Amino acid sequence: MAHYQTLLYYCYSPIADAEKFATDHLEFCKSLNLVGRIIVADEGLNGTVSGSPESCQAYMDAIYADGRFNHTEFKIDDVTEPSFIKMHCRYKTEIVHSGLRDPKIIDPTLKTGIHLEPKDFMEMKDRDDVVVLDVRSNYEHNVGRFKNAVTLDIENFREFPEKVKELEQYKGKKILTYCTGGIKCEKASALLLAEGFEDVYQLHGGIIKYGKEAGGKDFDGKCYVFDNRVTVDVNSINPVVVSTCKNCGKQTPKMINCASPSCNEHFTQCDECGEKLEGCCSTACQEDPLKRPYDGTGYYVKIPQPVNIEKISKRKHKNFPPKVSLENSL
Repeated sequence: MAHYQTLLYYCYSPIADAEKFATDHLEFCKSLNLVGRIIVADEGLNGTVSGSPESCQAYMDAIYADGRFNHTEFKIDDVTEPSFIKMHCRYKTEIVHSGLRDPKIIDPTLKTGIHLEPKDFMEMKDRDDVVVLDVRSNYEHNVGRFKNAVTLDIENFREFPEKVKELEQYKGKKILTYCTGGIKCEKASALLLAEGFEDVYQLHGGIIKYGKEAGGKDFDGKCYVFDNRVTVDVNSINPVVVSTCKNCGKQTPKMINCASPSCNEHFTQCDECGEKLEGCCSTACQEDPLKRPYDGTGYYVKIPQPVNIEKISKRKHKNFPPKVSLENSL
């Protein structure tokens, strides 16, 4: 029985003094007893938070009450336990790392692909003049993707701009982009338009909303999510498993992170190989003395790393005038 909720959302909207906003917003989320991960940048917010229905509602009310974010759309999942352990809210240069920070090149608040609601996306996706484009990373589309979707060989979304040239062959067709919740498509579709693609669309609300409003029809496999659920079901109409175990090749929908913290690779692994390799992707990783205990989930709370004193000293020395001693500045 579900006793908690998980909210997935993003909002492109300029934030003045975003670093201070991130600090204050963290305290606000903690005051509501929420856990999750929020990225704050000058360009907006990108978050997943989890907590009681009352806390989640209070959070949504506060976001809507702020005029900058009143067009935010929340995807709400009922869950049996919070989807995170802690609450993090950090300032970064982008709310989704693409390397495209120059608003003169792309600005999602001004020009993106046409937003398609799930039912419209479902109706268009199989037309002969349409190409469905997955803009997510390898480990995401390996565990689940739309039937006949074009996928790109990328380890991180920041590699997407380099891959646009591989899509030139589709310039005469309608391009329907999709991602988990819609945030990557805002920049991906905007870049495609800037690169001369004329008919560009994006799945509004992403895979998550498609599953809720269109039953997930023709989405094969599961959807990777960035919390301790790791993957979620999408298709309740014609579901199939498309991923295979990295180690034995057996079909499996289960995705984990390698138990070796120095590897931490996202990969699919069946339960049998998981037990045999203790949640590692290889025997080499299994021998890692820092290997994390495997509990069958493949999700690990981030372990604080040892403080790099040398790195801190160099940074402190650079930031302080010569007359201030390093010893006094630490």
